[in-house]
Amino acid sequence: MASLSPCPAENPERVWTTRELLTAGWSRRTLDRALADGSLVRVRQGRFVEAGTQEDFVEAARAGGRLDCVSLLAARGVFIHRQADRHVQQDPPASRRPPAPRGVVYHWRASSAARDGLAVDVVEALAQAIRCQPPRSAVATLDSAWHLGLVSEADIDEVFARVPRRFQVLRRLVDPRAEAGTESLVRLLLRPLGCRVELQVRIDGVGRVDLLINGWLIVECDSERFHGTWQMHKNDRRRDMAALERGYTTLRLLAEDILYHPDRVRAALERILAHGAPGRNS
Repeated sequence: MASLSPCPAENPERVWTTRELLTAGWSRRTLDRALADGSLVRVRQGRFVEAGTQEDFVEAARAGGRLDCVSLLAARGVFIHRQADRHVQQDPPASRRPPAPRGVVYHWRASSAARDGLAVDVVEALAQAIRCQPPRSAVATLDSAWHLGLVSEADIDEVFARVPRRFQVLRRLVDPRAEAGTESLVRLLLRPLGCRVELQVRIDGVGRVDLLINGWLIVECDSERFHGTWQMHKNDRRRDMAALERGYTTLRLLAEDILYHPDRVRAALERILAHGAPGRNS
């Protein structure tokens, strides 16, 4: 298949029209052959994307829009707490807005994205994701995007410049040091308890820990992805023993509990912290 672009790596996510392909030197026969062998995908009449384009981007293009909000961020590897529907940006129509198909959420607004683009930019998606998520989840998403290097501090400021005033209180909660969304969620669960929370603390003889609470309670947020093998479990046990030798207590929280039972996690943390550091209340 002939290249669709002089520099494909510079613009891998776009829609091509029949006219653009013909202007680029394609013949009708080449176009038909590319469609037949699957190296080109028709998304709408006279509009195409390259083979291998992620399904979410393809479906957004089929809907005549661009991948947006939590769907775009998830595709970029950003933490999203819950995502059931596909979020698609649509340019405001001149007439009545058609309803979105089942399982799709339309965001009707103008976009700075290229007209032929398959997605909005990350700053635009984050501004929309703040509106579409509960506050804690929105902060965790912002933490993740910043930690991954997809946005800078200036970009985070730009995100908040694009959202209504009622969301501004979240700006001071954003912290890029969290390496996982579950760490952000636990940090936010701890805020009402009035305790001191430190992120990604390095302890001699133990290593780096997810959170250190009030100087003595280590909280590790464990997921199957990073703690699913016996070797990983052995490493965890040895770290916990080394921490205990140094006067720290380690609490390992399961990611699924953090994500789906936050009230239970918060209540447990509150009871544990109420007891204080072991040996200090005797």
